[in-house]
Amino acid sequence: MDKVNTDSMRELLVQQKKEILDNLAATNADFRAIVEEMDPKDFADVAADDIDRRMIEALGSQEIKRMRAIDAALARIQQGRYGLCMKCSKRIPTERLTAIPYAVLCIDCQKSEERRNR
Repeated sequence: MDKVNTDSMRELLVQQKKEILDNLAATNADFRAIVEEMDPKDFADVAADDIDRRMIEALGSQEIKRMRAIDAALARIQQGRYGLCMKCSKRIPTERLTAIPYAVLCIDCQKSEERRNR
């Protein structure tokens, strides 16, 4: 991948990371506000609050995984390995990286991995 494309992908990755951090901060602030406003409730309401809390945690967990993938992609850029499949070392198509800038596998290896995990 040429330097111009790599630089634009780095900017895209940094922006996505910032968006994730902003979303997590907003979610945590929203969650804190919900907890502070809670009145003593019966068990049904507490159960509903627990479900909401778990959903917020799950969203946070997914975003944290995505952020780690972005950090790994930024490290690969620094190492000069960005855009290379981690499995077969072939170039990952620019179209795939544009869609998923933190992709680590080419399309063929990704399909193979998905078939294996079924």
